[in-house]
Amino acid sequence: MNGRPGKVALFEQFAADGIQYVFGNPGTVEQGFLDAGGEFDVEYLLALHEGVAVGMADGYARAAQRPALVQLHSGVGLGNGIGMLYQAKRGGSPLVVVVGEAGVRYDAMDGQMAADLVAMAEPVTKYATRVLDPSSTLRVLRRAVKIAMTPPRGPVLVVVPADVLDEITTEPVFPTPIPNTRVVPETPLVARAATTLLAGERRLVLMGDGVATSGAQRELTAVAEALDAQVWGVNSSEFNFDATHRLHGGQLGHMFGGDSARVVAGADSVLIVGTYVFPEVFPSLENPFKPGARIVHVDLDAYEIAKNHPVDVGIVADPKLTLAALARELVRQDPSARSAPEPARGRPVHPEPPLTEDTVLDRFVRRLARRAPEDLVVFDEALTASAPLARHLPPQRPGGFFQTRGGSLGVGIPGALGVKLAQPDAPVVAFTGDGGSMYTIQALWTAARYGIGAKFVICNNRRYHLLDLNIEQYWRELGVSPRALPAAFDLSRPDIGFTGLAAALGVPGQRVERLYEVDSAVDAMLAHDGPYLVDLVID
Repeated sequence: MNGRPGKVALFEQFAADGIQYVFGNPGTVEQGFLDAGGEFDVEYLLALHEGVAVGMADGYARAAQRPALVQLHSGVGLGNGIGMLYQAKRGGSPLVVVVGEAGVRYDAMDGQMAADLVAMAEPVTKYATRVLDPSSTLRVLRRAVKIAMTPPRGPVLVVVPADVLDEITTEPVFPTPIPNTRVVPETPLVARAATTLLAGERRLVLMGDGVATSGAQRELTAVAEALDAQVWGVNSSEFNFDATHRLHGGQLGHMFGGDSARVVAGADSVLIVGTYVFPEVFPSLENPFKPGARIVHVDLDAYEIAKNHPVDVGIVADPKLTLAALARELVRQDPSARSAPEPARGRPVHPEPPLTEDTVLDRFVRRLARRAPEDLVVFDEALTASAPLARHLPPQRPGGFFQTRGGSLGVGIPGALGVKLAQPDAPVVAFTGDGGSMYTIQALWTAARYGIGAKFVICNNRRYHLLDLNIEQYWRELGVSPRALPAAFDLSRPDIGFTGLAAALGVPGQRVERLYEVDSAVDAMLAHDGPYLVDLVID
């Protein structure tokens, strides 16, 4: 192949891998790289903050099930993006993050913005490296794409020094080979897993997003029905199991281990699939499963199997193929386990409550559920306001529901933009909080600039309400009498004018405070051609 600068070769490789977008925020050390990109059919989506760029890429990668490319600016840009990179790592999003720096020849100078970028990124990425030899620029990039896309998926980072990218490379370009991990366990192991699960009278399934990544929702349903086992979400932030199914139990808590222990304590046999256990902030240090409980864990991430608690059967294999084999084996061992599949269900319809008992939030979600098209996609970062979403817009189909994960606030607005880019024909509505939205409110400008027609609902209670709930739990555990909540949790002084902020960033919207304003707001939001924001006051 003819020689060309590494910065040009990078874009040739992006094209070979089918990359359509670069989510980024530019800087001086990347100017040559960005200048070279102008000749290629890859769209640069400018974000006003690096957290927005990473959040958009996270949403896009989740919805498109393909790698998303992020460009960050040296140590300061990487630092701004680290919170969202943590979210992507915890959630297994296949991001490829390219970070610029001044050059290898300046290493000894300890100049402005100099930092060990690989060391900065290692705690929040699956893999981090630096290109040092121009003749390996594309080799390193392809390795990064492969690692990002190989289960367990996750974000990877490649530091690209400007002087290395200016050098000539003759490396060939070809699509990155992604290993196929569609492996199924040997027959005796499947039989052992089935025997283990059937031995228990009270059976339980714990599921996570590895189910969605594998496309194993139908197979999981067949196994749950064969076991007649209630299904609970653990690290479950996408559509993994129909939330209206008779066996759907709900979501375990993400904060306190005692919440999970109360659900799993009575189970005789437990199937864990596509998740780690347990992802709470304050997990139980004791084994929450009862003595003698039989545990089967299926995942493509060997690290997570028996990481914290022992299992009887650990299977490192593809969830879809493994669950399909397990369902057949369950019926073979116990023919009575066969059950007729449930008919498809539409959205649940709940009666109107009396006006004196209705709330602005519940009415808004109820109206949205009745008026939105069937292909509505919901991105839920509402946290303490999520209950009406679960009630009226429960996850029922692949690609129709995404929830925040990993604990990084602010992913709701940029995440929805990424989802909309991946599913341009579907209506996308993000629910976020007043506090969470302010981490990445600049994303509205990007929505307006590129005409990304996602909609945004700010659930505005003028507080970090989750912290209210958590400190009340903390007081109960310590036996402390309730008292005034910390002033640091209050967002009411001064009141944040979200519609004014949105307008200043190019996005129209309206504020809703009363029940009679809800219907027109839902209609206006759904009808608007472009991004739109509703400031929903719910306190």
